[in-house]
Amino acid sequence: MAELTVNGVTQVVDAPGDTKLLWIIREHLRLTGTKFGCGLGLCGACTVHINGEAVRSCQIEISDAEGAKITTIEGLNGGSGYHPVQQAWAEIEVPQCGYCQSGQMMNAVAFLNTNPAPSEAEIIDAQQGNICRCITYNRIKTAIKRASEIMQGA
Repeated sequence: MAELTVNGVTQVVDAPGDTKLLWIIREHLRLTGTKFGCGLGLCGACTVHINGEAVRSCQIEISDAEGAKITTIEGLNGGSGYHPVQQAWAEIEVPQCGYCQSGQMMNAVAFLNTNPAPSEAEIIDAQQGNICRCITYNRIKTAIKRASEIMQGA
C-alpha cells in the first residue's frame, strides 16, 4: 500500500513498493497521457514531475514517490485550461504521431520553470534524451521558444 499525491489528489494505491510509478499512473489511476516507451529511462515518453522536477516514471518505484507531489500531463495546469507549453504545442502544431509529446511537454515545463528565457542552444540541450521518432524536433524547439514568450507575457 502506498499513499501518493498525483495532480493534487491524494490516493492510496494497493501495489508492492517496488512497482514502477509509470504503471501506477497508467494502470491503477488510469491517467494514460504518460506513455510507456523504452522502460529504461532513455526515451522520455514517461516523463512526469516529482516536486517540479522532470523524472522518468519508468525508473521510479512508488515507495520512493510517497510524500512527493507528482504531476502528470493531465494535471499540468492544475486541471484548468492549458498550460502555456500546451498552448504553444497546439499553436505550432507540434505532434505528428503524438506518442512522445506528453513527455516532451513535461520536460519542457520543468526546463522553462528554471530557465524562463532560454536560448536555442539551451532548449536543444534541455530536450536531449526525449526522443521523437517522427523527428519533430524543430517544431518542439519552436514551441518551447513560443511557450517562453507566452509565459513572459509576450
